[in-house]
Amino acid sequence: MRPAAQPCLARFGAMLGCALALLAAACSRSPSAGGVPTRALDAAVAHAIGDPATCLLMAQAATGRVVYRYGDGFNCARPLPACDRPGTLSAQSALPLASTPGGRFASCASVADGSRMVGWAEAKVPDAKGDLVYSAVMEGPNALPGRWINSRLADAFARAGVSSAPGH
Repeated sequence: MRPAAQPCLARFGAMLGCALALLAAACSRSPSAGGVPTRALDAAVAHAIGDPATCLLMAQAATGRVVYRYGDGFNCARPLPACDRPGTLSAQSALPLASTPGGRFASCASVADGSRMVGWAEAKVPDAKGDLVYSAVMEGPNALPGRWINSRLADAFARAGVSSAPGH
């Protein structure tokens, strides 16, 4: 090997080591103020129901204080057809419905021609490590039905360590 190549390899090795350390740090659980592992949840939710028009709010059941949000504030606040009742809801305004026994899961067309759908899921986080509830909404041509959102999120919550077991 040429002598000039050795310093380049040494720099490359150092940069690779730094990159691996940063990657490991990015994958570790980093609890939010509410004790929720946000990085793990971000990855699990993105895999389960991630979409540009998705919102998930997780809150403490007793206080309603949001401890985790996935998605843009716009998607969490925008009014969409409620599907199972007259009018519209937002993920934020639907959050109190998460305490309904058995939860709430609804789906319907979000535009008159049926080309876009909305799916709602509000429920308790199954077997949560803490008293947590969630409100999730997806809207668009590929939005999942509410029951599917619930099923996929149960797995995501378990994968992220928020609940002890998937809730099917």
